[in-house]
Amino acid sequence: MTGWITRHPATLDEEEKLHRKAVLDRIPQLAFAAELTSSFAEMLTTLDGLRLPEWITEATTARLPGISTFAAGLESDFGAVTAGLTTDWNSGFVEGTVNRIKMLKRQMFGRAGFPLLRKRVLLA
Repeated sequence: MTGWITRHPATLDEEEKLHRKAVLDRIPQLAFAAELTSSFAEMLTTLDGLRLPEWITEATTARLPGISTFAAGLESDFGAVTAGLTTDWNSGFVEGTVNRIKMLKRQMFGRAGFPLLRKRVLLA
């Protein structure tokens, strides 16, 4: 069910759509959680951070344990979250490079010193 809620509806096949609808029709709280999840995903993909305050209010008043806690966490660092949802700048390239360096370091753990690690990073 988690996969049906978190994936984009267009990626579900017909059988999955029917099962998802049947479950959501039976459990109103889960249907509301699915609605909140999809609206947050839409904010992420369209970079529409201006809707964040109303989403946080709606999620907090929903009293759904995981989503309410998530909304409270977003509210605690509201400025950074809004900036992340409104600017098209991202640190994906930097994060990928850091991840690659950490992977190389883990592969070589205890086998060689800094000079070999330096060569592998620079040559990769």
